[in-house]
Amino acid sequence: MPSASQTAPVSKKMVWVGRIISALPVLLMVFTGAFGLLRPALALPGFVHYGYPEKAFLPICIVELACAIVYAVPRTSVLGAILLTGYLGGATATHVRAGEPFYFPVIVGVVIWAGLFLRDDRLRALMPLRT
Repeated sequence: MPSASQTAPVSKKMVWVGRIISALPVLLMVFTGAFGLLRPALALPGFVHYGYPEKAFLPICIVELACAIVYAVPRTSVLGAILLTGYLGGATATHVRAGEPFYFPVIVGVVIWAGLFLRDDRLRALMPLRT
């Protein structure tokens, strides 16, 4: 069944820029999640500093890695972007509650959606930018 709204053909350059932009938050999330799993003695004090119980550390690291993997798979990337947006919303709330700068998780969220917008024509069909 053809879609009602057709998108203009996109250049390969734009798709590759989107892939590169999308790879940045994936690498960040996989690195921080893996660091938390492999070196919990170093990461745990910073986690507890924010008022979370120690027993929540492992599940949060696993969720971070799972969301990044779902986003990295092209077929599930939109779901992954939604999940990562929720994850980063929690990170933003944590930094606000601690009285720390909260702009980094917001910037990562914008990069996630910008990369996905550039590489996924389904998303561009839903949110066409007009000149």
